[in-house]
Amino acid sequence: MRDPNLFYLTGKVQHYAWGGFRYIPELLGQPVTDQPSAEYWMGAHQSAPSLLQTDQPQPLNAWIAEDPAGALGPAAAGRFGELPYLFKILDVKDMLSIQVHPTKSEAEKGFARENEAGIALNAPNRNYKDANHKPEIMVALSEFWLLHGFLPEDQLRKVLATIPVFSALGPVFEKDGYFGLYKTVMEMPQEEVNAMLRPLAEKVLPAYRAGSLKKEDPAFWTGRAIDNDPQGLERLDRGIFSIYFFNIVYAAPGDAVFQDAGIPHAYLEGQNAELMANSDNVLRGGLTPKYIDVPELLKHTRFEAVHPNILKGEAIHGGQERIYPTPAPDFVLSRIALKAGETYTHTSVAPETWIVLEGTGSAEGPGGNQLALSKGKTLFAAYGTAYKVVCESDLVIFKAAIP
Repeated sequence: MRDPNLFYLTGKVQHYAWGGFRYIPELLGQPVTDQPSAEYWMGAHQSAPSLLQTDQPQPLNAWIAEDPAGALGPAAAGRFGELPYLFKILDVKDMLSIQVHPTKSEAEKGFARENEAGIALNAPNRNYKDANHKPEIMVALSEFWLLHGFLPEDQLRKVLATIPVFSALGPVFEKDGYFGLYKTVMEMPQEEVNAMLRPLAEKVLPAYRAGSLKKEDPAFWTGRAIDNDPQGLERLDRGIFSIYFFNIVYAAPGDAVFQDAGIPHAYLEGQNAELMANSDNVLRGGLTPKYIDVPELLKHTRFEAVHPNILKGEAIHGGQERIYPTPAPDFVLSRIALKAGETYTHTSVAPETWIVLEGTGSAEGPGGNQLALSKGKTLFAAYGTAYKVVCESDLVIFKAAIP
């Protein structure tokens, strides 16, 4: 059996083009370069496992696989067989793709189907990187903007009625609802996309460049999408329809948003802590140069009104910790905030992953094992680890665990 203990963890920075340049390197104490740093992964996903700093440092997935019950606990090992979550810090400088994540059963079928077809895991036309679902929660670390689900019917009708270029789509929505509307624009020939959106683009782009648009206005994000697209007005991205058809959501620092399977969404701007099932399955629908598979996207999208639910979290541990519960069985995210001189004690009932966002202190595990805490330090607590955190200067720690 594994001995319960605390370890430092070294995650993996993902240099996707949409990422910012400063936030993640400065968090981790690394030099700022001209390479974007979009995501910091802390987990055991096979494509980018974190390195566990034991006597012999090794990938976290390999360390867990040697003794799943000891590392995860018998319950989690029996249910999941692996670390069931993937923890990330994101720095969104440019808009992410419109995307949807599959359910568990659909991910299993899709993964098997693409394996049987001989599509390489790293192939650009691969939809399914694994056999898992990908519900996810994000907690804003800055002011954060995102697209999240279809507008309620009355709001969408107003968009279709008041924006002249969309007038022909009103009858489509009345006849065939969300599915018919979205299928129409997603399958529309590119020439028709250009013809429909160009008058809108020519109107919003000068206003965006003049700085006269507010971020609550879909015109702002449309202007940014066009301004950032090398093809500009020549080949307009059909993802612009989604900017007008989806909810534009603002999350203040500390606010959380949960995205379940099938809810179409896209991150627009800001930094967040994101926790999801251990998966990298993404079905894309626009605002991206990456592979878009429209039939697969339509198959997995939930065509229903979404009323955004901003989660404020629940205070526990005498107010030292704020937890953000979701329906997902794979993960739970919480924020620990301590003042100088305070201590926080706990025993991990499942494997935990922490990242320190602010402050200094120490974490003491079994046998007097003591690890210094400072900004950017990432730790892993194996199942059954009794520990104490002592705060020197105001500490903020985000913690991923299993409910």
